[in-house]
This record gives sequence, structure tokens and C-alpha cells, in this order.
Amino acid sequence: MLRGRARRGRETPQAGAGDDPQSAADPLDAAQERRVRAVLALGGVPQADLPDGVQQVRLRLLERAASGREAPRDVSAWAAVVASNLAMDWHRAKRRQERLGERLAALRQPAAHPSGEDTSVLSVAVAQGLDELPDAQRQVVVLRFYADLPVRSIAEQLGVPEGTVKSRLHTAVRALRARLHEDEVV
Repeated sequence: MLRGRARRGRETPQAGAGDDPQSAADPLDAAQERRVRAVLALGGVPQADLPDGVQQVRLRLLERAASGREAPRDVSAWAAVVASNLAMDWHRAKRRQERLGERLAALRQPAAHPSGEDTSVLSVAVAQGLDELPDAQRQVVVLRFYADLPVRSIAEQLGVPEGTVKSRLHTAVRALRARLHEDEVV
């Protein structure tokens, strides 16, 4: 729906955003959309993901307007910067997914010393230990060790100081270690 309006060739949102209801619905004109696509493509975003990137830029511009902030002076330049940031975010997410895939593949490969039975016992014990942790501690353990997020990102996403995340991690790991020793798993 939004993409169809951009192809009709209207004025930019700056030249009548308040007057034309269509410009409020689609803040990017056709030339701006082409520029955003080019920036995303040059940033290494695959062709299949370009429409999503364009929609993200539109969404950010609409969110900016909805929050009451004034429109950027140069919407085209602003959209290009947002597209560039989205391309960087895409690469970070891709690297994070690759690292997670590598970790999962390493977990699937049998370790040299423990037998398959030992590994499954350890996995069950860790899962039970995680279930017994308070929600806040379990959350940071999962985000740090399973989602492979750095402490700073966890703190930002949860809206807590980095020290709080570190404290929760420390307490949770200590509790898990104690649980595994109690159960004589390790």
C-alpha cells in the first residue's frame, strides 16, 4: 500500500506535509525511495531485504512525526543516514546469528571427553537450574550466553545500569554452579 503511493510521483513531505493527507501517509517520494534502496544495497543488504529496509526508513520517519518532532530539514539526506544505519544493523545481526549458529553447531558436536550421556545430563541440569533462577537473573543469563549479547546491549535493552546486569550475571552463574555441584553433575 505505501509503496504504491510512492510511485505516483508526488511532492516531498516538506512541501505540504500538513496539507496533503497522502504525504502524511507516505513520507518518502519515489526519488528518496530509490536513494534509500541504493544506500541499503551499497551497504551490503541483500536484494530480498531491500523492501523491508525501505519500510523501516518510512516507519522511522512516521514515528518521528508522530512523536511531535519536526521533519528533518533534508528528508532525503536523513533517510540516507537512517538507511546506512540499518545496513550496519543488518550486518551486526547477521554476524550475531552466525556466531550463534557456530555455538549451536559446537554444542551439537560431541565433546572429546564427556560421553553423550554426560552431556545430556549436564544439559538437563543446566535447564533445571535456569528454571529455578529468579526471572531477572534467568533473563540476563539467556541474553548473555544464549543470545550472545554484550553486557552493554543487555543493559540498554532492559533499561538498567551495566553494573546491575553484571551483578545479576554473577549471582546467577554462582547459583547455577552451586546447583551443578550439589547435583554432582560437575
